[in-house]
Amino acid sequence: MVIRVTRIIHAKQILAHSKLFENQIASNSTDVAKGYIAVYVGKSQKKRFIAPITFLNQSSFQKLLSIADEEFGFNHPMGGLTIPCREVVFIDLT
Repeated sequence: MVIRVTRIIHAKQILAHSKLFENQIASNSTDVAKGYIAVYVGKSQKKRFIAPITFLNQSSFQKLLSIADEEFGFNHPMGGLTIPCREVVFIDLT
């Protein structure tokens, strides 16, 4: 239980830092509705997905966040949260 809470807190920190970074970069995309997050998914070519924040409670999404943390830390190349996996994997896990 403690590990799960720690992962959720860590995921929220990643999102908070990526949001701060995103605000510094001009974006062509529209705003994301309250209760949702924008994530960029893909290995070489990134596709933008809008996901509900309830995904933060799913262990499969938390695993993807851990992978993103290992690869990018808080410096995400797209200016938002980038998850380095194939789109099919992201869709299947969420």
